[in-house]
Amino acid sequence: MPLIAIVIAALAIGLEQLLQVKYGAMGVVAFVALAIGIKAKNSMISGIGAVILVVLLAQSG
Repeated sequence: MPLIAIVIAALAIGLEQLLQVKYGAMGVVAFVALAIGIKAKNSMISGIGAVILVVLLAQSG
């Protein structure tokens, strides 16, 4: 069980670093807001994070 938690944490950190490189600090803020909103079951926070990510993805495309 601890091995699975370590692997998941490593993947999360890797994804966060990828977002930092590609989309800057705003991408990390959006990802964190989305993750916190999902964990807390707060649709407003997760919606804000999702909207920011969509705007960042639309600008880069």
